[in-house]
Amino acid sequence: MKISTRTRYGVRAMLEIASGGINKGVFQKDIALNQQLSNKYLDQIIHSLKTANLICDVRGKKSGYVLTREAKDITIYDIHRAFESEISFVDCMSGNFVCDRQGKCNARKFWSGLNTLVVAYFKSVTLEDMIKGKVGLENFDYSPELLKR
Repeated sequence: MKISTRTRYGVRAMLEIASGGINKGVFQKDIALNQQLSNKYLDQIIHSLKTANLICDVRGKKSGYVLTREAKDITIYDIHRAFESEISFVDCMSGNFVCDRQGKCNARKFWSGLNTLVVAYFKSVTLEDMIKGKVGLENFDYSPELLKR
C-alpha cells in the first residue's frame, strides 16, 4: 500500500488550515506557498476536502478556508477518505475484490489484521494531535474497542 500524493498533500493543507485558527480563513495562495504546492494541483485537493465537508469557504473581508469542525474532531482517516475509498494493503482486502481462495487462504487473516491496525491508527490521530506533535505509536491506543471501529 502506498498513500497517494493527494492524501499526503490533503493532510498538509488541512494542517495549514487548522493552524490558521478558528474563524480565520486561510487563503489558498498561502497554503500553496507555505506547502510548496502548485495552485492548480491544490485546487483539486481543496475541492475534495470541501466535497468531504472537512473545510468550507469563509465569505467577507477576511475570506479563505476554515475547518468545518474542530481540529480535535477531524482524524487523518477522515482526510484519507476524502481522497480514497478505503485502506487496503492487498487486493483481496478491498471491498470490491472477489477472491477464489477466500475461504481457504491462511494469509487473509494477517492482511485483515494489518488493515485493521492501520485504519485504527488513522482514526486515532487527529489534526490537533499532529499540530501538538502527539503522534507516534507511543500514543496509539491498541484497545480492542478502537480496533473494531
